[in-house]
Amino acid sequence: MSHYHSLCNKNIGRPVCIRTRDGREHRGVIHRVNATHVYLQPLPSKNLGGYGYGFWGPGAGFGWGVALGTIATLAVLPLFFW
Repeated sequence: MSHYHSLCNKNIGRPVCIRTRDGREHRGVIHRVNATHVYLQPLPSKNLGGYGYGFWGPGAGFGWGVALGTIATLAVLPLFFW
């Protein structure tokens, strides 16, 4: 198991910023972790009124996965960062 696997498991439910080796930055709340990927849900929107996709945005129930092997850095964000 990698260092990032255990770090992600400890921070499930917390907002994070993940930077991958190719320079991409992913921000979201850790939803779940398996042996190869960490799955993030989008951060809540700043705009809470008006029309849109709802509080969590598109893909609320699913989020997206980031391969653990591509993570260069992982930072836990403060609660009210967004």
